[in-house]
Amino acid sequence: MKHVDLNVDLAEGCGNDEKLLQLVSSANVACGLHAGDYNEMRKAIQWAKANNVRVGAHPSFPDRENFGRTNMQLADDELRACLLYQLGAVKALCDAENVILAYVKPHGALYNQAAKDPALARLIAQTIKAFDPKLAVMGLSGSLMLNIAQEEGLDIISEVFADRHYLADGSLVPRSRDDALVENDEEAISQVLQMVLEGTVPTIEGGKVTIQADSICLHGDGTHAIEFAEKIRVALKEKQIDIHAK
Repeated sequence: MKHVDLNVDLAEGCGNDEKLLQLVSSANVACGLHAGDYNEMRKAIQWAKANNVRVGAHPSFPDRENFGRTNMQLADDELRACLLYQLGAVKALCDAENVILAYVKPHGALYNQAAKDPALARLIAQTIKAFDPKLAVMGLSGSLMLNIAQEEGLDIISEVFADRHYLADGSLVPRSRDDALVENDEEAISQVLQMVLEGTVPTIEGGKVTIQADSICLHGDGTHAIEFAEKIRVALKEKQIDIHAK
């Protein structure tokens, strides 16, 4: 039986966390610098534990004003400290709940910049490795971030997106464009099934690109995140695709 992980961004103050954690298999816990706070983090980790959901850290640039979606160029020492601060916070809360911190998924602009910037990707990977070499890195399928993480000896989780359109080079359509998001549930479900069953994803240019779908991202801040997660689960089950963490 085929299987795939469903992950969701949580602890961002959207009010959906408890219900979403009954529908997914991995939780990307925001670390307080793009959204949420220590209490949101604690509750998300507790709910993840109650539902046997794998927990990962979701660090960001320090950009609460723009939900972590602003490109930034921080000095290496500053960015390293920023990442360690966030990883340390999530790890402490996980330890308090006797929950394993399993992976790291950068958020927003940090995620997208690291997918193409080798120096940034290397710094992130080396910082994660120094913090805990057992942590995996979750990133965009086929991205530079994952290639460099592997070079640094870290395990990787190749992520794909249910609700984002793709470009021909395998990158995501920038959120600054009107066609960045998949707004139609049926289109999103079709895209998910194609990614899992065929290993390809349609592109905005009309072609398709090869991907590795280890984990599917469902955004927890969407207007109907819970309903969408339920529909995705049903569609996967109908195709006999099991849902669990890698």
